[in-house]
Amino acid sequence: MDIVLDVNFDFTSDTPNYWKDFWSDITGIGGGNSDPDIFSPTLQKYHQILWSRQLPNGEKMCLSIGSGSNYLTWNNFRFGSDSITASFRYKKYKYMLEQLTKVIPNYQNYMETFIRKAYTIGGNIIFPKTNSINRARGINSEICDRWDLTLECIRRYYNNEKSPLYETLVLNKDFFDLFVDFKGYVDFFFIQDCVSSDYSSVLFWIGSGSFEKNPFPKSAEEYMQWISKELEFVEKRNNRIKEYIEKL
Repeated sequence: MDIVLDVNFDFTSDTPNYWKDFWSDITGIGGGNSDPDIFSPTLQKYHQILWSRQLPNGEKMCLSIGSGSNYLTWNNFRFGSDSITASFRYKKYKYMLEQLTKVIPNYQNYMETFIRKAYTIGGNIIFPKTNSINRARGINSEICDRWDLTLECIRRYYNNEKSPLYETLVLNKDFFDLFVDFKGYVDFFFIQDCVSSDYSSVLFWIGSGSFEKNPFPKSAEEYMQWISKELEFVEKRNNRIKEYIEKL
């Protein structure tokens, strides 16, 4: 099967006006004018290609492309795209980004490079739009959009253990049942590099993984470690996806 999927494709490049006046905001932290998770047609197509296949529970997912709340659909599921990576470019976190400018010669170039690499397919995943996991992990003060902490919540869900996202994950039982167990979920979405070799634990990008309020990087050095770990994961996941595509 001849499938065209470029793991190095930057989804900001086909997202209308993403980079227009990116740095013009008075906060100076940068912000795209549109969201690739909604407006990049290539990202949407890549999601359809990658996840339309045999599921661990024996069913075959065949995603249909739509728009708006029907971004991707299959059976009774409506899926949306979500970024795995996070740069925490929030007004409330501006103090940390200002610290970065003291240790990074060109903050804007540093951040643009990160965004372009993060917005390759290795940095994106899908979640159901109903009972939104995407929203829950973004607004929960003990998760703050951190993927490693989100995955720890998912690991605990499969073990029937409580976590800051437990109630939201329970509402998505039909989705998680598709993958049978944590290993099934991890393998299906090519996120093996986020967990130990026996799938018993999550590899945290910073800190110990204990849930605490506002688990952001606490220093410029820790922030750069966070960014480095994210990009390392995206590269490894892109390689896994590339290997999978080449075998089809």
